[in-house]
Amino acid sequence: MEAWLIAVLVVIGVALLLTIILVTWWITTYNKLIRLENDIDESYSTMDVYMKKRYDLIPNLVETVKGYVKHEKNVLEDVMKARYSCMTANSPEDKAKNEGLLAGTLKSLFAVAENYPTLQANKNFVELMNSLQNIETEIANSRKYYNGSVKLYNNKKETFPSNIVAKHYNFKDRVLFELSSLEERKTPKVEF
Repeated sequence: MEAWLIAVLVVIGVALLLTIILVTWWITTYNKLIRLENDIDESYSTMDVYMKKRYDLIPNLVETVKGYVKHEKNVLEDVMKARYSCMTANSPEDKAKNEGLLAGTLKSLFAVAENYPTLQANKNFVELMNSLQNIETEIANSRKYYNGSVKLYNNKKETFPSNIVAKHYNFKDRVLFELSSLEERKTPKVEF
Protein backbone atom coordinates (compact mmCIF):
# COMPACT_ATOMS: atom_id res chain seq x y z
CA MET A 1 0.00 0.00 0.00
CA GLU A 2 1.17 3.43 -0.74
CA ALA A 3 2.14 5.81 2.06
CA TRP A 4 -0.41 8.47 1.12
CA LEU A 5 -3.22 5.92 1.24
CA ILE A 6 -2.15 4.79 4.72
CA ALA A 7 -1.98 8.44 5.84
CA VAL A 8 -5.51 9.09 4.50
CA LEU A 9 -6.88 5.98 6.24
CA VAL A 10 -5.22 7.02 9.54
CA VAL A 11 -6.66 10.54 9.25
CA ILE A 12 -10.13 9.14 8.47
CA GLY A 13 -9.84 6.67 11.38
CA VAL A 14 -8.77 9.44 13.81
CA ALA A 15 -11.56 11.74 12.56
CA LEU A 16 -14.10 8.94 12.97
CA LEU A 17 -12.85 8.16 16.49
CA LEU A 18 -12.99 11.86 17.46
CA THR A 19 -16.51 12.13 16.03
CA ILE A 20 -17.66 9.11 18.05
CA ILE A 21 -16.11 10.57 21.22
CA LEU A 22 -17.70 13.98 20.60
CA VAL A 23 -21.16 12.52 19.86
CA THR A 24 -20.96 10.28 22.93
CA TRP A 25 -19.95 13.25 25.11
CA TRP A 26 -22.77 15.39 23.61
CA ILE A 27 -25.43 12.76 24.29
CA THR A 28 -24.13 12.07 27.80
CA THR A 29 -24.08 15.77 28.66
CA TYR A 30 -27.58 16.32 27.29
CA ASN A 31 -28.91 13.34 29.26
CA LYS A 32 -27.23 14.59 32.45
CA LEU A 33 -28.89 18.01 32.06
CA ILE A 34 -32.27 16.32 31.56
CA ARG A 35 -31.77 14.16 34.68
CA LEU A 36 -30.83 17.27 36.69
CA GLU A 37 -33.94 19.09 35.47
CA ASN A 38 -36.06 16.10 36.48
CA ASP A 39 -34.42 16.11 39.92
CA ILE A 40 -35.39 19.78 40.31
CA ASP A 41 -38.98 19.07 39.29
CA GLU A 42 -39.18 16.14 41.71
CA SER A 43 -37.67 18.13 44.59
CA TYR A 44 -40.02 21.07 43.97
CA SER A 45 -42.96 18.69 43.92
CA THR A 46 -41.84 17.20 47.24
CA MET A 47 -41.57 20.66 48.78
CA ASP A 48 -44.98 21.53 47.38
CA VAL A 49 -46.51 18.44 49.02
CA TYR A 50 -45.20 19.49 52.43
CA MET A 51 -46.44 23.04 51.93
CA LYS A 52 -49.85 21.64 50.95
CA LYS A 53 -49.90 19.69 54.21
CA ARG A 54 -49.29 22.96 56.03
CA TYR A 55 -51.97 24.75 54.02
CA ASP A 56 -54.41 21.98 54.95
CA LEU A 57 -53.49 22.28 58.62
CA ILE A 58 -53.94 26.05 58.79
CA PRO A 59 -57.78 26.11 58.56
CA ASN A 60 -57.97 23.66 61.48
CA LEU A 61 -55.60 25.83 63.48
CA VAL A 62 -57.55 28.98 62.63
CA GLU A 63 -60.85 27.32 63.58
CA THR A 64 -59.42 26.21 66.90
CA VAL A 65 -58.11 29.70 67.65
CA LYS A 66 -61.32 31.35 66.41
CA GLY A 67 -63.35 30.04 69.32
CA TYR A 68 -61.01 31.69 71.82
CA VAL A 69 -60.13 34.96 70.12
CA LYS A 70 -63.30 36.33 68.60
CA HIS A 71 -62.09 39.94 68.52
CA GLU A 72 -58.89 39.02 66.59
CA LYS A 73 -60.81 38.44 63.35
CA ASN A 74 -58.41 40.45 61.13
CA VAL A 75 -55.44 38.27 62.15
CA LEU A 76 -57.35 35.12 61.25
CA GLU A 77 -58.46 36.60 57.92
CA ASP A 78 -54.88 37.62 57.09
CA VAL A 79 -53.68 34.06 57.73
CA MET A 80 -56.32 32.63 55.42
CA LYS A 81 -55.56 35.20 52.68
CA ALA A 82 -51.84 34.41 52.89
CA ARG A 83 -52.62 30.69 52.74
CA TYR A 84 -54.71 31.22 49.60
CA SER A 85 -51.91 33.28 47.99
CA CYS A 86 -49.46 30.46 48.61
CA MET A 87 -51.79 27.82 47.26
CA THR A 88 -52.40 29.74 44.03
CA ALA A 89 -48.78 30.73 43.32
CA ASN A 90 -47.57 29.34 40.00
CA SER A 91 -43.81 29.75 40.05
CA PRO A 92 -41.11 29.06 42.62
CA GLU A 93 -40.46 32.83 42.79
CA ASP A 94 -44.12 33.62 43.53
CA LYS A 95 -44.36 30.73 45.96
CA ALA A 96 -41.28 31.97 47.88
CA LYS A 97 -42.70 35.50 48.07
CA ASN A 98 -46.08 34.27 49.29
CA GLU A 99 -44.48 31.84 51.74
CA GLY A 100 -42.86 34.86 53.37
CA LEU A 101 -46.26 36.48 53.72
CA LEU A 102 -47.69 33.31 55.24
CA ALA A 103 -44.82 33.04 57.71
CA GLY A 104 -45.49 36.61 58.85
CA THR A 105 -49.21 36.05 59.34
CA LEU A 106 -48.59 32.80 61.22
CA LYS A 107 -46.28 34.70 63.57
CA SER A 108 -49.13 37.13 64.22
CA LEU A 109 -51.44 34.20 64.94
CA PHE A 110 -48.93 32.70 67.37
CA ALA A 111 -48.52 36.07 69.09
CA VAL A 112 -52.29 36.30 69.54
CA ALA A 113 -52.43 32.72 70.85
CA GLU A 114 -49.81 33.53 73.49
CA ASN A 115 -52.28 35.94 75.09
CA TYR A 116 -54.81 33.16 75.71
CA PRO A 117 -53.62 30.61 78.30
CA THR A 118 -56.79 28.53 77.95
CA LEU A 119 -56.11 28.21 74.22
CA GLN A 120 -52.57 27.06 74.90
CA ALA A 121 -53.96 24.40 77.21
CA ASN A 122 -56.39 23.13 74.55
CA LYS A 123 -55.33 19.61 73.51
CA ASN A 124 -56.42 20.10 69.89
CA PHE A 125 -54.45 23.36 69.64
CA VAL A 126 -51.34 21.73 71.09
CA GLU A 127 -51.59 18.83 68.64
CA LEU A 128 -52.07 21.19 65.71
CA MET A 129 -49.09 23.29 66.77
CA ASN A 130 -46.90 20.17 67.10
CA SER A 131 -48.01 19.03 63.65
CA LEU A 132 -47.23 22.47 62.26
CA GLN A 133 -43.78 22.40 63.82
CA ASN A 134 -43.07 18.99 62.25
CA ILE A 135 -44.30 20.15 58.86
CA GLU A 136 -42.10 23.27 59.09
CA THR A 137 -39.09 20.99 59.61
CA GLU A 138 -40.09 18.88 56.59
CA ILE A 139 -40.51 22.02 54.48
CA ALA A 140 -37.08 23.30 55.50
CA ASN A 141 -35.48 19.98 54.57
CA SER A 142 -37.28 19.83 51.24
CA ARG A 143 -36.17 23.40 50.45
CA LYS A 144 -32.57 22.35 51.05
CA TYR A 145 -33.02 19.40 48.70
CA TYR A 146 -34.65 21.59 46.04
CA ASN A 147 -31.95 24.27 46.29
CA GLY A 148 -29.22 21.60 46.12
CA SER A 149 -30.78 20.20 42.95
CA VAL A 150 -30.99 23.68 41.42
CA LYS A 151 -27.35 24.36 42.30
CA LEU A 152 -26.15 21.14 40.65
CA TYR A 153 -28.19 21.86 37.53
CA ASN A 154 -27.10 25.51 37.24
CA ASN A 155 -23.46 24.54 37.76
CA LYS A 156 -23.65 21.91 35.02
CA LYS A 157 -25.53 24.26 32.71
CA GLU A 158 -23.13 27.16 33.19
CA THR A 159 -19.71 25.46 33.22
CA PHE A 160 -17.58 24.72 30.18
CA PRO A 161 -17.91 22.56 28.09
CA SER A 162 -21.43 21.44 29.08
CA ASN A 163 -22.67 25.01 28.66
CA ILE A 164 -22.32 24.49 24.90
CA VAL A 165 -24.93 21.71 24.97
CA ALA A 166 -27.15 23.68 27.38
CA LYS A 167 -27.04 26.75 25.16
CA HIS A 168 -27.72 24.71 22.01
CA TYR A 169 -30.88 23.19 23.53
CA ASN A 170 -31.85 26.42 25.31
CA PHE A 171 -31.82 25.03 28.86
CA LYS A 172 -33.13 27.75 31.17
CA ASP A 173 -31.76 28.85 34.53
CA ARG A 174 -33.65 27.59 37.54
CA VAL A 175 -34.04 29.80 40.57
CA LEU A 176 -33.31 28.92 44.16
CA PHE A 177 -36.18 28.93 46.62
CA GLU A 178 -35.29 31.99 48.64
CA LEU A 179 -37.35 34.15 50.91
CA SER A 180 -37.10 37.87 50.35
CA SER A 181 -36.23 39.19 53.82
CA LEU A 182 -34.34 38.10 56.90
CA GLU A 183 -37.54 38.18 58.95
CA GLU A 184 -39.27 35.78 56.54
CA ARG A 185 -36.37 33.35 56.73
CA LYS A 186 -37.06 32.58 60.37
CA THR A 187 -39.19 29.55 61.11
CA PRO A 188 -42.34 30.56 62.94
CA LYS A 189 -41.68 30.20 66.65
CA VAL A 190 -44.02 27.77 68.33
CA GLU A 191 -44.18 28.19 72.11
CA PHE A 192 -46.59 27.13 74.77
